Amino acid sequence: MNFALLMFILLVVTGCIGLIDHFWLKARRGSKSAEPWWVEYPKSFFPVILVVFLLRSFLVEPFKIPSGSMIPTLLVGDFILVNKYTYGLRLPIINVKIMDINQPRRGEIMVFRYPENPSLDYIKRVVGVPGDKVVYRNKRLWINGKAVKTEPDGEYDYVESGLNFVEAKRFTENLGSHPHPILIQSAVPPIQIGGVRQYPFRENCVYNEEGFSCTVPAGHYLMLGDNRDSSSDSRYWGFVPQQNIVGRAFMIWWNFDNLRRIGKSVE
Repeated sequence: MNFALLMFILLVVTGCIGLIDHFWLKARRGSKSAEPWWVEYPKSFFPVILVVFLLRSFLVEPFKIPSGSMIPTLLVGDFILVNKYTYGLRLPIINVKIMDINQPRRGEIMVFRYPENPSLDYIKRVVGVPGDKVVYRNKRLWINGKAVKTEPDGEYDYVESGLNFVEAKRFTENLGSHPHPILIQSAVPPIQIGGVRQYPFRENCVYNEEGFSCTVPAGHYLMLGDNRDSSSDSRYWGFVPQQNIVGRAFMIWWNFDNLRRIGKSVE
């Protein structure tokens, strides 16, 4: 079950019990009688649930990184905090925006609901905003006809799930005002054509063995993982609609395997 929905149900149940007790049960049992446990506990938990629900819905929500698609920026096992209001205030559960604040910008790391299954949360980097023409050819990015500056930054090796050892080249990519590391595996093709699905606005994109070219439709965003050759992203399942946005990742608050990552900002 969706955690926000579960919190909302608990909030309604505990709140209703408190109201029923205040307006009806309390008078019937008298002032000298103790509250039964099924009244005392919900009344005690209600303010706690309310605070957590409001914080998670409108300010900050924690997430855990489950895959290596954002290595080396984010590692498997990182627990991150996501700013829920920077892209506008949204009603919890139904995710309807009620107030505009900022729009996602190129280079920012965004959490969103996976277009093919909105019950899943994904995290990728914003590469294309509405109206952009994004070209990814031979593992290089062009945006609106201009090559994105990319500089070599040594080697990067890691072990992925299944104990597979991965050797990659690390680069620094300068996307907007967000220079960030990316990984490239020389032996992997720029895109696995067989993995490209049909998706809304698929006609905006052209694919070939060297990569793809896409024009981002209004109200949508093109997302890529920093671990370019080990990421399921917009290359394969399409654009992220604005209504799927959850928030912007801004800090790592915990990692059981690497305590030095605690407090590291997400750029």
